[in-house]
Amino acid sequence: MVPQELRYTKSHEWVRVEGGTARVGITDYAQKKLGDVVYVELPEVGKKLKKGEVAVTVESVKAAESVYAPVSGEVVEVNEELVSTPGAINQDPYGNGWLFVLKVENEDELSELLDAEAYKKLIGE
Repeated sequence: MVPQELRYTKSHEWVRVEGGTARVGITDYAQKKLGDVVYVELPEVGKKLKKGEVAVTVESVKAAESVYAPVSGEVVEVNEELVSTPGAINQDPYGNGWLFVLKVENEDELSELLDAEAYKKLIGE
């Protein structure tokens, strides 16, 4: 399941570009690899992130994984629902399981993200 309208990173984040912002989550492939998510540590609103910097920690029954900023920008919103219902990442990774929204600092970085076809090749679909 790789939605066509999204952009992707090689580290399995998805990005939905919404005007000057980027909504970020982890892909269906990533959540399946993680297993049942039990805890999410979200960034602070207002935090400035550089592309590739650790933004979120997601813990599952199997492991803890870092989620990286797919582009540089300022965190303008976080999904507070995940604090009490981290399993939303497993149930709806492209919907209610989103993690945070960045105000994009450098639009050029968006063009470096993978499209759906390139991401499918990466994960062997």
